[in-house]
Amino acid sequence: MSADLGLLLVAMLGVGFLAQWLAWRVRLPAILFLLVAGIVLGPVVGEIQPDKLLGPLLFPMVSLAVALILFEGSLTLRFSELPGIGSVVRGLVTYGAVIAVLLLAVAAHYLAGLSWEVSLLFGALTCVTGPTVIAPILRTVRPNARIANTLRWEGIVIDPLGALFAVLVYEAIVSRQQGHTIGVFFTVLACGTLIGLVAAWALAFLLRRQMIPEYLQNYGTLVAVLLALSLANLVAQESGLLAVTVMGIALGNMRGVHIDDILDFKENLTTLLVSVLFILLAARLHWPLPDGVLWSGLAILVAAQLVVRPVTVAIASIGSALTWRERALIAWVAPRGIVAAAVSALFALRLATLGLPGAEKLVPLVFILIIGTVVLQSATARPLARWLKVAEPEPNGVLIYGADAVARVVASALLEAGFRVLVADEQWEGIRRARMEGLPTFYGHPATAYAERHLDLSGIGRLLAMSPHRERNALACVYYREEFGRARVYRLKNEEPQEGSGRIQLGGYLLAPVLFGEDLTHERFVERLALGWRIKSTRLTPTFDWPHFIEQYGSTAVLLFGVEEKGALRVASVKRELEPRAGWTVIVLVPPENV
Repeated sequence: MSADLGLLLVAMLGVGFLAQWLAWRVRLPAILFLLVAGIVLGPVVGEIQPDKLLGPLLFPMVSLAVALILFEGSLTLRFSELPGIGSVVRGLVTYGAVIAVLLLAVAAHYLAGLSWEVSLLFGALTCVTGPTVIAPILRTVRPNARIANTLRWEGIVIDPLGALFAVLVYEAIVSRQQGHTIGVFFTVLACGTLIGLVAAWALAFLLRRQMIPEYLQNYGTLVAVLLALSLANLVAQESGLLAVTVMGIALGNMRGVHIDDILDFKENLTTLLVSVLFILLAARLHWPLPDGVLWSGLAILVAAQLVVRPVTVAIASIGSALTWRERALIAWVAPRGIVAAAVSALFALRLATLGLPGAEKLVPLVFILIIGTVVLQSATARPLARWLKVAEPEPNGVLIYGADAVARVVASALLEAGFRVLVADEQWEGIRRARMEGLPTFYGHPATAYAERHLDLSGIGRLLAMSPHRERNALACVYYREEFGRARVYRLKNEEPQEGSGRIQLGGYLLAPVLFGEDLTHERFVERLALGWRIKSTRLTPTFDWPHFIEQYGSTAVLLFGVEEKGALRVASVKRELEPRAGWTVIVLVPPENV
């Protein structure tokens, strides 16, 4: 039995990985594939029966997983950034969120027949979007910067706040159902807030004074979060989720606390927990659904998409600088995600023990809304953005770090080929010359906090690190791997100092694929330009193909880029040797006698 259980758990992890990988490949939110996998493995084929599989461990496991997910989401909330994200976002996450909760509650009450208590909980659960579902849709839709920033920040801010709304509504329901006084509700609220703040302060105290070694900080944080959850629930039942949410918000806004590594660990752990959790939660759905749930769920989906969201955005954006086209796309994109699914399943388990009418409908209604919004908006948002003329162009542009002669001549060749080019450098002289040559520029290193706020990357999808400084090139490459992906970040090789080069050679993690070939270093590129070498662009034809080009311009010519017939840019590198074909435009460094 234990062997079968172990195999089933491993298989569930494998299915979760495949769902996450498939979501990455097709650029859709992973939650969609995880829920579909859970429904297929659960109610459809009956391979996974969570209640039988985990027994009494199911409830504690869901509770601990939800706590960690909420804590990770809360860590991303920065109060210092709230004033700078615009009146629209502030409206969406404050009074707009309250309006959404109330309208969704009205829809759930009249369309699904839920009691007002459960309807308000449904509204609190489904008013959130979340970065895990917004980010994949934005990568596919590629709206302009104002739309993208509004949706992204709404998802980041409203994720923990929505969970907080749900916890507060649930505590009010429990207080009323169990005959508690209003004082008990405020006791739960005070207990969760106080324990969360104390836990954040204690952990920050230990981290600031280096009383926990770095290799144990992630472990210690995990223990602290779960301890805060358990202690809060022990002191005041059901205050644990509030405690971990407050703990994450407080810790994320404390000065002098380095939490980047903790946040990375929590993001990786959350990916694992989300994968397992949603397969289990979807597998618990009963099929067929309770009478009328499917049609009432679809009716709520229509109301949420066509009424609730547009009304919320219209009210929240009053007086803003957004155009009606931008408001229309924002009003269309609001996919529900992790917090809605996880917290709804957790609260449904708890409400069922109270015998609250309609509690059994809560999870299927939430899941219908999640699947419906993700599928509908993933399929329609990109065409809608194009029709509204608020979509950014394909990310075929190039960010070039470096503004010396080498970087400028390459940037000019790409600009003439029709690609968006942005030259970035912290050396003013190079930037000044680039501007005089008509090149778009950014004055500053592209991997700084200043660049994060002011560097416009719309339409740009590659980095070419071409400065004379190998350490700064390495920094830019490491920074933009997450933005563009490893396969779209390159560096021009710099020659190593002769003495002790092995001792100062950068590690492999800091390096990116070498541009153009091992032999063409930055220094040799400079020498060739000084000798009269030039960059030439030529369109190949069936009668004048690549071998003919080499025959005419010499075997020493260096292929830099290839542009396919449909306009896609190919970059020559050590890892990817190009084979130009008829119809391509080749961009080549040729010797002076053949210019």
